[in-house]
Amino acid sequence: MTIRGSIGCPTLVTCGDAPAPVAARREPSLVRDAVVAWEDGRIVHAGPRSEWSGDVDEDSPGAIVPGFVDCHTHLPFVGWRDDEFEARLRGASYRDLHGEGGIARSARMLAEASDRDVLAFSLRLLDEMLAHGTTALELKTGYGLSVEAELRQARLARDLADQAAQTATVTLLACHAVPPGIEREEWVRRACEELIPKAASDGLVDAVDIYVEDIAFTLEDLEHVAAAAASVDLPLRVHADQLGRTGATEAAVRLRARSADHLNSAGRDALGAGQTVGVLLPASTLLLRAKTPPVREMAESGAALAVATDCNPGTSAVVSMPEAIALACSLYGLTPGQAMVAATANPAWVLGLDEDLGALTPGRRADFLLLDSPDPRAIPYRPGHNPVIQTFVGGSAAGPRRAG
Repeated sequence: MTIRGSIGCPTLVTCGDAPAPVAARREPSLVRDAVVAWEDGRIVHAGPRSEWSGDVDEDSPGAIVPGFVDCHTHLPFVGWRDDEFEARLRGASYRDLHGEGGIARSARMLAEASDRDVLAFSLRLLDEMLAHGTTALELKTGYGLSVEAELRQARLARDLADQAAQTATVTLLACHAVPPGIEREEWVRRACEELIPKAASDGLVDAVDIYVEDIAFTLEDLEHVAAAAASVDLPLRVHADQLGRTGATEAAVRLRARSADHLNSAGRDALGAGQTVGVLLPASTLLLRAKTPPVREMAESGAALAVATDCNPGTSAVVSMPEAIALACSLYGLTPGQAMVAATANPAWVLGLDEDLGALTPGRRADFLLLDSPDPRAIPYRPGHNPVIQTFVGGSAAGPRRAG
C-alpha cells in the first residue's frame, strides 16, 4: 500500500543546498511558503508551494526542518554521576575525578547492571531525544574496559538500535581509558589485535574511535588504532584536544578520520583543507567550564563543523539537540543557520548516513520536524525550550504531537 503525506509551512530549511560536509561559513537557504511531501517514507517534494501540484493535507503554523542527527553520544550506559558535577563545582577537576570516578565508575555501573536494565535506562533517554527532534544518532562503547565487556556494550548498542525509533549507528570507542591493572601499551595491542577485528567480524560496529589525551592515549596509539580500523574497513573518529593541545586534530585530518571531536584546545587551522568534520560539544564545554574552541576562526578557514550533545553520565547529561544548538550559538558564535547545518547535514556525513538523512531533498528519508515558530532562529534564541511540536521518522509521526 502506498502511503503519502504532505504538509505546508511558512518556512522550510532543507539543508540540501550543497553536498555534505558543508563548510561552516555557508548558510542554508530558507524557502518561504513551502510544502514537504512524501511517499512510502521518502521525500518527493521539499520546496515552494507554487511548485507542488498535489494536495496539501495540513498546514503547519511553524517551520519545517530536517530531523536532528546527534553524532556524538556515549549511550548505552546506566546510572548518573551527579555527585561528580557537584565535586567539580567545589573545585575538583576532571583529571582529579579520573580513576575511581569518571569513566572507570561508569564502567563499574555498566558491569553490575543487567542487559535489561541498561536497555530500559537508555531507551528512556532515546525517547526524550526523539521528543526533542533527534531522528538519528550515534551509540558508542567505551565503558567496557575489557575485550569482552566492550563487545557486550557493542551488542547492547545494536539491541538498542533495533528497538529505537531513530536510526542509530554504533562506534567502537576501543581506547577510552586504560583499564585497571594493565599497561596502556598492552591495552592498545589487545584493542587492535583482538577487540577491533572481533567487533568488525561480528558486524557489531560501524566506526572506531579513540580518546587522545594526557590522561588517556597518545598520538602513537592513534596511529595503531587507525591502522587496525583501516584493516577491517571501518572509518576512524577521534576524541581530540579536549583538555589540552595534543596535535590529535591535525593527526585526525592526516589520517582522514571522519571527525575530530571536542576541539577545546585545537588550533584555529587544525582542521585544514581535509574532509574531517570538527564535532563541537558545547554542553560539555559549559559543564566542564572548559576552554572555548576557536570556532569562528575554524569556520573562516573553511572547516566543516557539526554539533552534538555528547550525552554521557559524567560531563554532559544532555539529550536535547535544540539545547546543544543554543549553546553552540551562544558559546561559540555560530549563527542559527550555521548551527542548523551542523545539527543535520554534517553529522549525517560523520555517521555515513548523508545519502539518506540530514537534508530534505527528493529521495531522502522523510525525517523532519514541525517547529512551534515560523522562524528557525527561535531554536537557539530560546534555550531550554523544546521547539519541536512533532517529530516525523520516515514520514510517520513519532510520539505524540505537542501543542504549538
